[in-house]
Amino acid sequence: MRLSATDVYAFQALGFLGTQDPARWVSSEEISESTGVHRPYLVRILAALTAKGVVKSKKGIGGGYALARRPQLISLCEVVRAIDGPVAPLSCISLNWHEHCPEEDRCHARSTIYTRMRDAMLGVLQEFSVQDLVTDAQQGVSYGHCLGHLLKPNA
Repeated sequence: MRLSATDVYAFQALGFLGTQDPARWVSSEEISESTGVHRPYLVRILAALTAKGVVKSKKGIGGGYALARRPQLISLCEVVRAIDGPVAPLSCISLNWHEHCPEEDRCHARSTIYTRMRDAMLGVLQEFSVQDLVTDAQQGVSYGHCLGHLLKPNA
């Protein structure tokens, strides 16, 4: 698994939203200004998070965005799945988007290596929540520097 710029931006936005009063609707403009995420890109990220129930939105005057639940109840696994889809490295071991492989029953790598990779990634992402991102947001940590450290496919 590799984090994408979209993941980093989503983490930054969710950390910020988690610092806000849960009853307050926060505009995309305010989120953009506070996080440094360009508004058009941010709106697409928020739409994906809203579609998966991580964030809620309200249109019109006084509308905006808010976390759908308390930060500690939103796992990073849920966030990454909302942004990227499956966490599993291959569809033949995906828990939610499984696709059958003719070698499934006799593939040693699938039953050992690939399954353990999936379980490790899921375990870490489920262990942490948006509350961990809120901790950084409260301390003024910007994930903008993470963008320069994203690994490229052929790095």
